[in-house]
Amino acid sequence: MKRRNFMSLLLAAALAATAVLAGCGNGGSGKATVRIGEVTRSLFYAPEYVAIAKGFFEEEGLNVELTTTPGGDKTMTALLSNVIDVALVGSETSIYVYQQGSDDPIINFAQLTQTDGTFLVAREADDSFDWNSLKGSVFLGQRVGGMPQMAGEFTLKKHGIDPKADLELIQNVDFANIPAAFASGTGDYVQLFEPTASIFEKEGQGHVVASFGTESGLLPYTVFMAKQSYMNKNEKTVQAFTNAIHKAQLWVEENSAEAIADAVLPYFENVDRDILISSIDRYKQQGSFASDPIIDEAEWNNLLDVITSAGELEKRTEHSELVDTSFAENAIEAVN
Repeated sequence: MKRRNFMSLLLAAALAATAVLAGCGNGGSGKATVRIGEVTRSLFYAPEYVAIAKGFFEEEGLNVELTTTPGGDKTMTALLSNVIDVALVGSETSIYVYQQGSDDPIINFAQLTQTDGTFLVAREADDSFDWNSLKGSVFLGQRVGGMPQMAGEFTLKKHGIDPKADLELIQNVDFANIPAAFASGTGDYVQLFEPTASIFEKEGQGHVVASFGTESGLLPYTVFMAKQSYMNKNEKTVQAFTNAIHKAQLWVEENSAEAIADAVLPYFENVDRDILISSIDRYKQQGSFASDPIIDEAEWNNLLDVITSAGELEKRTEHSELVDTSFAENAIEAVN
């Protein structure tokens, strides 16, 4: 998807995002309120929920209002139209907006996840899985231009598979409907986040055969970002927010999957505890949760390589243009 199409989607989604998120206020707490829009509800974002559940935001004098806005386009629309203050979404969205020309760029300030969060799910279990098995298959992928799809294509190419020529790639299913499409019979393979992947395994609808997170390397995959103007006017709030996230990161690193599952259970009321535990353990084992909020340059450059490989980057946007590590650095000094 060309960047002009991405921006068109942002405009088209603006009214819907506003309708979903309108009505956010101070909550009457006297604390500074931060309205967060997350791109999806996933155990991939466990540290975010831990920061809320364990009271780390409150400790920092913040009241947070969390809304899920499925899809990067909708989340970015909400941020651009001031319906939310902070977005939790893939860094690529900030690049797309920047390359359209903006006098108020979206700045990445705190990293939450550092790998791709999707898993390759097959219809049948395969203990001796080989990536070449995908050749000639029907692959139910993610949105064009989004990080899951680009990381997926990057991995396929690394294994000598041309995603456009060696398989039938389906990319016209809305992000929120991909699991249902696979469950109804579309595709031989699908790319899914947790806990959906584990739920499919438990129900016998699919089997995890590989991880795109371990295959595509370290990336600033999901990041907290805000408008430059917001950050300039609310430096103390952004710093407090980053401090709370780092407290949660350290807590997640130091605690078991069972303890984390118990902390985030209120955000996944319809998911069995054993599924929460196995999903979190998968992410912990492959190092998906960032241990600190710093978005480093090496990871940023790997991100640019992935986007370039997908043909979605008009020009390389340097780390210094869209990343501010000062809040993360201060958080590490304050919290550790």
